[in-house]
Order: sequence, then C-alpha cells, then structure tokens
Amino acid sequence: AVGGRALRWASGRAPARGLRASPRARTAMPSWVIDRYGSNEVLRFTRDMMFPIIHFPNEVIIKVHAASLNPIDLSMRSGYGATALNMKRDPLKLKTGETEFPITLGRDVSGVVMECGLGVSYFKPGDEVWAAIPPWKQGTLSEFVVASGNEVSFKPKCLSHTEAAALPYVGLTAWSALNQVGGLNQSNCSGKRILILGASGGVGTFAVQLMKAWDAHVTAVCSHDASTLVKKLGADHVVDYKSGNLEEHLKTLPLFDFILDNVGGSTEKWALDLLKKWSGATYVTLVTPFLINMDKLGVADGMLQTGVTVGSKTLKHLLKGVHYRWAFFMPSGPNLDEIAELVDSGKIQPVIDEVFSFSEVPKAFLKLEGGHARGKTVINVTSRQ
Repeated sequence: AVGGRALRWASGRAPARGLRASPRARTAMPSWVIDRYGSNEVLRFTRDMMFPIIHFPNEVIIKVHAASLNPIDLSMRSGYGATALNMKRDPLKLKTGETEFPITLGRDVSGVVMECGLGVSYFKPGDEVWAAIPPWKQGTLSEFVVASGNEVSFKPKCLSHTEAAALPYVGLTAWSALNQVGGLNQSNCSGKRILILGASGGVGTFAVQLMKAWDAHVTAVCSHDASTLVKKLGADHVVDYKSGNLEEHLKTLPLFDFILDNVGGSTEKWALDLLKKWSGATYVTLVTPFLINMDKLGVADGMLQTGVTVGSKTLKHLLKGVHYRWAFFMPSGPNLDEIAELVDSGKIQPVIDEVFSFSEVPKAFLKLEGGHARGKTVINVTSRQ
C-alpha cells in the first residue's frame, strides 16, 4: 500500500493544484466546539467556526461526511492532556495572547477532498478519503477539516462514509500497539497466543480482527453481553471478566506470547505473569500516565517522571524475562492504506454501536459517556450517506 503511494506519485498525473478562489471565499462553517473544559454542557454549536485554511503545501481540506467519537474526545472535553496538547499546538509559545479555544473535537473523518496544497500530488479534489486527525489539531465535528496529506488515505471502496468513520482512530491505535510497538505482523503471528483485555471496545474489536487476519490465536476478555459480538469477530476464546476471579481464570490457560491491555489499572499488576518467560513475549498497554503527568507536573517534570516510570517498569519486567511497552495513537496515511486493504478484502469490518445526526452531537457524547458501548458512536455530518 505504501508502494502504491509512491507509484501514484510517479504515475505522471498532473500535480495537485493550489487553492481555488471559490471555497476560499467562505469564512465560516458549522461546527461543534468547546470554549472551556467541562462536562457535556460545554459543547456549543456554531455556524461561525473559522473555515480551515491550508498553511502548508502538504495539506488537504476534507469535506466531512461522517465522523465518530472516541474516549479521547470525552477526556479532551474535560481538559485531560491540555498541557501536552497546547505545547504541541504552539511549541515556541508564539501565540502568547491567545488560548486554545474554541476547540473542535472529533478525531475520525470519512469524506471527500475539496482542496489540495501545492505539494500534494497523491490526492485530488473529489477523492473519497478517510483519516484520523491528531488531537492537537482542530477536529472533525465540523463541515470541513484540514489534514496533512500523510495522515490521509483512500477510503475503503466497500464501506460507506458512515461505516468508514468508525475505523481510523481505533485502527491506528491498535496498529501502533500491535505492529509498531509490539512487532507483530502478517508473517510472524501464525500460532501465537494473543490476549486482548478490553476486547469489546473500539480498539479491542479492531485488534481481535487484525490478529485473526494475521492467523494468531486470540483470547478476548470482555463482559458476557459482548461475548457474542467478539466471537463473531473471530476470537478463539472469550472470557467474561465478571464471572469469578479473572486473574485466576486466566492463569489456568496456557501462557501467552502477547498481551494488549486496553483496561489498565490493577490488570497491570498481574497480567505480565501470564506471558511466556524468556521467549520475547510482550505486554503493551494503551493506558499510560504520560498526559496526566504533564497536566499535574508541567511539561518538563511530567516528561521526566514519565521517563522514570516507563524506564523502571521496562527494566523490572525485562529482568523477569518479558517485555513491557507503552503505545499511543499515531496518525499515518500509509498504515491506513494497509488497513483499507484488509477492509476491502473482508478481513476487517467496522463495529458500530449507534449512529447520530450532526444535530445530536451532545446526545452522542452522553451515549459514549455511559460506557459499555459495543463498537463506535458515529456522527453523520452530511445528509448524503
């Protein structure tokens, strides 16, 4: 898929144009924003959000057809990670008189390219694309969003925009944990025993499917009412975390080669004991104190504390014969290319819990806040779905 990008760049297509005058004549667009941090009442609908502008030659403007919500949207609404995200938005602190507000939430987008920067030759206006926008950028609960070309990929042909919007953020988060941090890929997963803690959420349902696409043996932990869904996605063995002592039950199973932890908390205290020792077995958690440390301690001290924590835990577990790792969401158009191939080949499908209209964004947040979703909460931003 990455090669496909290079091939298309070299295919002799006319280079993408710069901005045209007509869309640029617009100065505002409908959007859901927050002007302060808090609970659901801080969400505000406006028709006067500033229309996105291409600042760099590798950027594209996407007309949003569908978006979806992730737990990070709830966290960002409440101010979680604001210190780190503001540093990323303005690392040199040049905008001393400005605040980060208004912020548009939403990380997933499926839509159509409207405009391309002068340096973009891989996409053209009219292309159907999908992407996951990094949390330090303005989000996708808007009519339009701007993204770097290397964050964008062609939407899977077999999915509608509504279906496609359910996958990018959770897909790239799982891909980061399993492939880029965990070292798993199509050629080395066959027969490996994989344990996924928190298997019925967005990242978990994607991870189950990816590991089965790569021929691993998957044990999935979820609640009983999600077991049918997780089995349908291909899990070989499903464990109900509410039935008895989960730790003791998992200890009766053969040891694992890899653990993906979407839950965190007390699971980290015992989960690594379930790994095969001195075999390269790896535990990867997506629940880390990185942003919390920076919020509490500031950028410098927070990064120092984070480094000390992950370093000491890595060494502690390495001495016991297993690998301990942290993973984070990483935006990547090339990785979305690979995910799109898996989707179009029928190996991965979106899991959608509920779809809301653009006017129902606050209701969608409340749905996500209620927890126990079986898949993603999707927002139809346009009526053409």
